[in-house]
Amino acid sequence: MQTVLITGGTGLIGTALSRYLLEEGYHVIILSRNPKETAARHRVASAQNAFRPSGRLMHSRWDIQRMIIDPMAIQEADYVIHLAGAGVADKRWNHARKQEILVSRTRSSELLVQSLQRYTNKVRTVISASAIGWYGPDQGSPFVETDPASQDFLGQTCLQWEQSIEPCAAMGKRLVKLRLGIVLTTEGGALRAFRQPLYLGVAPILGSGRQMISWVHISDLCKAFGHALEKESMQGAYNVTAPQPVDNQTLMLSLARAVCGRRYLPMHVPSWALRWLMGEMSVEVLKSATVSSHKLEATGFAFQFADLDSAIRSLTKPC
Repeated sequence: MQTVLITGGTGLIGTALSRYLLEEGYHVIILSRNPKETAARHRVASAQNAFRPSGRLMHSRWDIQRMIIDPMAIQEADYVIHLAGAGVADKRWNHARKQEILVSRTRSSELLVQSLQRYTNKVRTVISASAIGWYGPDQGSPFVETDPASQDFLGQTCLQWEQSIEPCAAMGKRLVKLRLGIVLTTEGGALRAFRQPLYLGVAPILGSGRQMISWVHISDLCKAFGHALEKESMQGAYNVTAPQPVDNQTLMLSLARAVCGRRYLPMHVPSWALRWLMGEMSVEVLKSATVSSHKLEATGFAFQFADLDSAIRSLTKPC
C-alpha cells in the first residue's frame, strides 16, 4: 500500500485528511515538531471515534526553524501533501503576524524541496495547498486558475507560497497546487465563527451581505486531495470550491435556519465596525470572490455537496 507524507497533518484540514486517507487504505506519515505528543493525541482521538488505523499511521519529526527532517519520512513516502502554514484567521494581523503567515509557508516548502533533493526517494507526486486568497475582489466573471495573483497581502502570500514549492516540478515530481475555498467543517474554522452568535438568536450579516463566498465542504475537500493523488493527469493549479458560491447573507440565513429554525434575528454588522474589530483582516471578510471549480470538475471530480443547503444540513444540529 502506498504511503502519503503530510505536513500540517495536525491542523484542521490535516486531521480530517489523515483520517480520510487512512480509511481509504493509505499509509500516512505525519510530520510534527513533537511526534510523541502528536501520536498520543491521535491515539485518544482514534479511541473516541472507535477508529483503528491498524499501524498505518506513523509520526516523524521535522523542525522548520532548524531546517531538519527525519530522512526516513522522505524515503518511505510515495506522495507528499504539503499543508503546513500558520492559520490566516487565528490572530489579528500586524507586521509580525503577516511575516509568520508567509514564512511558515515558504520556509516549510524550502525544507521539503531541500529534503527531496538531498535524500534518495520514490516520491512521484507533491500536492501543495494554496488558497483562493490568490484572487482579488470580483471583477465581473468567476476567477479561473490562469488569473493573476492579487496585489494584496493574501494574493502575494499565495503567489510566494506556490512559487516556493515549484522546484519540485523541476525534479520531475508531478506537482499539483490546490487553491482551497472557505472550508466548512464542524471542527472549527469559518463555520464555527459564523455559528456562535446563532446560539444567542442573532444571525450576523457582514457588511452589505452581498459579498460572494466560495466555500467547500470538508468531505469534498478531502476527496479532492484523494482525487489529485490518483489522477495522474492532474498538474498545476486547481480551485477547490463548490460549484455554487453564495453571498454572505445567503450563507448566514441558511445557517440560521438550520440551527435555529425561525428563532433568530438577522443583524447587519457595518463595514466600519468590522474594520475596527479586525483591522486589515476585515478586507478578506468583506471581499467578494466568485471562484470557478470547472477545471477540477473537468478532471472527473464530482462534489457530494454542490449546494449550500445540503452542506449546512450535514454539518449542523438544531439548537
